[in-house]
Amino acid sequence: MLQAVYTPPPAPLVKPPLHTVPPKGPAPPVKPPATPVKPYVPPPKAPAPPGKPYTPPPPTVSAPPLNPYPPPKPPTPPPTPYRPPVKKEDCVPLCEQRCRLHSRKRLCVRACSTCCTRCRCVPPGTYGNREVCGKCYTDMTTHNNRIKCP
Repeated sequence: MLQAVYTPPPAPLVKPPLHTVPPKGPAPPVKPPATPVKPYVPPPKAPAPPGKPYTPPPPTVSAPPLNPYPPPKPPTPPPTPYRPPVKKEDCVPLCEQRCRLHSRKRLCVRACSTCCTRCRCVPPGTYGNREVCGKCYTDMTTHNNRIKCP
């Protein structure tokens, strides 16, 4: 019978650390450059031509900077709040004229007639201009606090 002989595993390879041993001997000599480097010297200025000596131009006078924003316009006065009172019989034709372009013409005419009867006024045009008839017309609201008068 054969007997096995035990052999230990090989030792791991260890690299020696770099730069642990200072170099032996003197440092190598530094060679000077082949041609010496001259420092930069700016070229000389050309002499001034004979004649009048140089005088700088006079300073220019500039205009003040322009304001990029135009001056505010004075407020336009509101349209005259006075309109001659309307008779009750004239309310329906005036309201039909005002409500002619409304999508719900009958509803508009009914609300306008109520406002005309109370305030004795119908604003001009088919829309807006409510301030012409004054606070009575502009401040009238529905039960849901919406503007009543068209």
